[in-house]
Amino acid sequence: MKRTVVSKFAFVILIVFISCKSNPLKVDISKIKNEIKIVRFEKELFALTKTDSLQPVVELREKYPGFFDVFTYKIIQIGGIDDTLFMAGLNQFLTDSMILSVKSETEKRFSDFEPIENEFVKAFKYYQFHFPDKKLPVVYTFISGFNHSVVTAENIIGIGLDKYLGRDCEWYQKLNSTPQYKILNMHPGKIVPDAVYAWGMTEFNNNSNATTLLDHMIYQGKLMYFTDALLPDTPDSLKIGFTQKQLKWCKMNEAEMWGNLIENKLLYSNKRMDIVRYINAAPSTSGFPSESPGRTGVWLGWQIVRRYMQKFPETSLPALMQNTDYQQILNDSKYFPD
Repeated sequence: MKRTVVSKFAFVILIVFISCKSNPLKVDISKIKNEIKIVRFEKELFALTKTDSLQPVVELREKYPGFFDVFTYKIIQIGGIDDTLFMAGLNQFLTDSMILSVKSETEKRFSDFEPIENEFVKAFKYYQFHFPDKKLPVVYTFISGFNHSVVTAENIIGIGLDKYLGRDCEWYQKLNSTPQYKILNMHPGKIVPDAVYAWGMTEFNNNSNATTLLDHMIYQGKLMYFTDALLPDTPDSLKIGFTQKQLKWCKMNEAEMWGNLIENKLLYSNKRMDIVRYINAAPSTSGFPSESPGRTGVWLGWQIVRRYMQKFPETSLPALMQNTDYQQILNDSKYFPD
């Protein structure tokens, strides 16, 4: 009787051990002390209020020179601080009734930003584990009047908080300029996954030789695996922006989707519309049932890269991200869903 109890206990321990080891991306980051810096830029910007004096603006620019210029040139597009109409444009932005209303809504939604900050810190500790020689970016939050979700530049990640106010945000319905399938991903839970994916695209923008649909699928798959590595505890649905129903549909129809691409000789198509059809966000994938999500090519590429990394666990994340031999990745993965 005692032997049976011991055997069951040992079996439970074995199961727990295996489950802990099941995700090779769950590496030990406890010894990594550096933490990513997060700047609530919108708070400091709106603290200026309307002013005819250039000095406070100059001081803010001197404090955050890189992001300040990204914000004024690229995000709200009022030019540089030396432009004649710069102050008029800035004051108009700071006093606009819609912007102020959105600012108020953003302050309510993100009154407690600590959970998101902690998620950023953890994600970029994983980043440092895999890329110890790379410099950490600084994360800046901003409000733009719904112009941008994530903006990246050298050592900069900008997060447009007003693009993550939640699916129930009245502004998204009022403006009527954003399709419903995009609104489904405009919630706080998508901030860090979107930022990590965008950072991967910025750091590894080495897809200049991607010409076919297969090339783009595997390049996108590598970006999704990069996201896996920085967010190993985050559900796949959040990482790729699918509902649970859409994710289940992909898993149930993986073989059919792959077979369809092969049968219709699409993998090596270099036609722009073929690539857009399977890579870009959309309500569903044209040619597939309406239950399918958009970006099914990205999801398939993700599964190919995951299979490749399972077969070659000694491959480092930097080595994967630098590998642009997309055909070789497919061949070596032995990917063929059934």
